[in-house]
Amino acid sequence: MPTRVLALFGPTGAGKTDVAVALSDRLRARGEHPVAVSADALQVYAGLETLTGVPDRAHRARLEHRLVSFLPVDARFSVAEYAELAHAQIDGLLAEGATPIVVGGTGLYLRAALAELQLRPPPPEGVRERWEAELLERGPEALHAHLAREAPWAAEGIDPRDRHRIVRSLELLDQGALERPDGPNRLWTRDTRHPTALIGLVRGREELYARIDARVDAMIAAGAVEEVRRAHAAGASRTARAALGFDELLSGDADAMKRRTRNYARRQLTWMRKLAGVRVLDISSRTPEDVAAVIDSAPA
Repeated sequence: MPTRVLALFGPTGAGKTDVAVALSDRLRARGEHPVAVSADALQVYAGLETLTGVPDRAHRARLEHRLVSFLPVDARFSVAEYAELAHAQIDGLLAEGATPIVVGGTGLYLRAALAELQLRPPPPEGVRERWEAELLERGPEALHAHLAREAPWAAEGIDPRDRHRIVRSLELLDQGALERPDGPNRLWTRDTRHPTALIGLVRGREELYARIDARVDAMIAAGAVEEVRRAHAAGASRTARAALGFDELLSGDADAMKRRTRNYARRQLTWMRKLAGVRVLDISSRTPEDVAAVIDSAPA
């Protein structure tokens, strides 16, 4: 098999890590050297491993994972910074003859890892703070309504309660950098920096939601609440606090975390439908080993 990049995308709770590890076993058995490169916006934070689902020691003993747990929780992080790191990791692995397996559920980070994107600029000093103050005073629904008046094409795809995306869109609108859907956009093209096999992993809705609920329960049992409290006390940054369940667990509302995670999974599936060149596999009721065999048997 020629050296290439493998990429696994799917909603949270689908089982991407288990499939990546099973796939790596098959690749290693025939002499390849697989290494996972995370494409998750929040797994970068040290101290939030339980909450963000960083692979545990057993998984990482079978498959090395890079770009996880390397930032303090009080640091801000952007997709542009991630792209630079991911490109360096992938290029370096390919130069060594290794097989990068890009694994993630953050669609923008996945595309940033695989392609050369014209990433949007960071906001000028004070712009984000102004919109965040507006958010606290007026609430996300009011800001979403404002966005809908000024840029209806952007507001249409954003949940009126999604605070982070609403604020980011308003920042970009202020800068004149909010893209129209009919404008130039490399985000959804087939272009990748290296030959890439992109696999989308999906499950039936009831099975996926049951896995999400069980995953949240397991996170709480493993100490996610205490983890969030420590991060909060350490001055967790705005980007770190965007982790699914951070605010919900801080307030002791596990059910709200489950609802938010299910909603996020739906948005991830929307991303998947837009990804060009993705091969979608329904892995409902299948073992990671079975799925890995299907992926491995596909033509290069």
